[in-house]
Amino acid sequence: MLEMLFRKPWKLDNDSNVGFSRLWRRYISMPGRAVVDMAAKDGELRVFIVAGEVSGDSIGSRLMASLKKHCLVPTRFSGVGGSMMTRQGLNSLFPMEHISVMGIWELLPHLNKFRLKLKETVEAAFLFQPHVVVTVDSKGFSFRLLKQLRANYSQRGLVSPVHFHYVAPSFWAWRGGEARLKGLAEFVDQVFCILPNEEEVCKSNGLDATFVGHPILEDIVYPNSGKDVSPCEWKVDGDCEDFRSKNAIPAGATVISLLPGSRLQEVTRMLPIFANTMELLKESFPELMSVIHVAPNQHVEKYITEVVHKWPVPVLLLPGGSPKLKYDAFSASRVALCTSGTVALELQLARLPCIVAYRAHFLTEWFIRYKAKISYISLPNILLDSAVIPEALFEACTPTKLTPLLMELIHDRCLREEQIIAAEKIIRLLYPSEMIITNLLQQDSKLRFPDCTPSMMAASTILHYVKPR
Repeated sequence: MLEMLFRKPWKLDNDSNVGFSRLWRRYISMPGRAVVDMAAKDGELRVFIVAGEVSGDSIGSRLMASLKKHCLVPTRFSGVGGSMMTRQGLNSLFPMEHISVMGIWELLPHLNKFRLKLKETVEAAFLFQPHVVVTVDSKGFSFRLLKQLRANYSQRGLVSPVHFHYVAPSFWAWRGGEARLKGLAEFVDQVFCILPNEEEVCKSNGLDATFVGHPILEDIVYPNSGKDVSPCEWKVDGDCEDFRSKNAIPAGATVISLLPGSRLQEVTRMLPIFANTMELLKESFPELMSVIHVAPNQHVEKYITEVVHKWPVPVLLLPGGSPKLKYDAFSASRVALCTSGTVALELQLARLPCIVAYRAHFLTEWFIRYKAKISYISLPNILLDSAVIPEALFEACTPTKLTPLLMELIHDRCLREEQIIAAEKIIRLLYPSEMIITNLLQQDSKLRFPDCTPSMMAASTILHYVKPR
């Protein structure tokens, strides 16, 4: 459906790029050579990288850090990203929020802006002369960017830079999703998969892929490196006492972590529901306190700051971007209420029981019901094929239905333990197999086991990638 919303690819002015074309042929027309060799020849590695979501900003920033650490020559970046990627040296072409829109029908009012930003990004990527182009999630924007870039290079008879897409599209969630993978190989050279079995399915449909593990593992690899524990035993222990002390939280207070999302559209839809739920809960918990985790998105930050003064219970706003602060807050919380997304996995790492909620435009909800082929919306439940985490979706996502779910989770120790036990199974599924890690270590002598984070595995794959002749 989204394909019909965009016009045909834009064409850059051929006449103004004749000199550039000759120069670029000399730089990149070297099929069969590894990326790291091309970078060494030019004295630098040029990476054009694009992320459109807060989660993508985190993934992109870690990949950038790993590339800088692992590449033997200086690494230069251009593209689109957020605050975390900026700290790694990216000067974003425009604020990442300009291409951060969830849903299908929610996209319609932003189509013209999307077209302009896509055109701007295609032109910037072409002029940057990258060795590598990396898009992170946000497949609606990312795939159009990669497709148009490949077409522009082909029109000029040039060899395109290598295209990587980080986070495989959720083909397993939609009817006909697997069939769409076949067409991606025309403009995506390799996909980095973050869930088990994705690599095998991608390859069976002609799309080169590597399972690098889920990005949230970055939160637990370094705290546990050097410890003699298996991945399924890893977890992130926050400092509960320090968090409660610094924020003057009474000893008897019941703290609930609220995670309304990272995109403005979902936050404006979910936060009022969360507020009314807290209003109902305070009747049963006199010392109820909520911690709102605020995504590092300027529009989200502004909205939450403006509406929180009417919050029904004492509230603490927690700025995003600091894993330590986030997990400290999780450790001080009794339960969490979150919008569907990666955060459900982060809560499992913290062993914090939660409820997953989700609402969207009614037409988007209808589309999901019609096209989805899975029974759950949260990744923990999808991975285990079991409703371990209660989900309140669509018309069931109301304060009157969320309130009893939270009360039951707070009071029922067995329900909380069930989620905690399930977390160990989930982490095991998110970690690459020993065979994958062994193969990577053999390929790259610089890697050591503690360094085998998803971002480092992706960086090594990029540097040693050889584009077929």
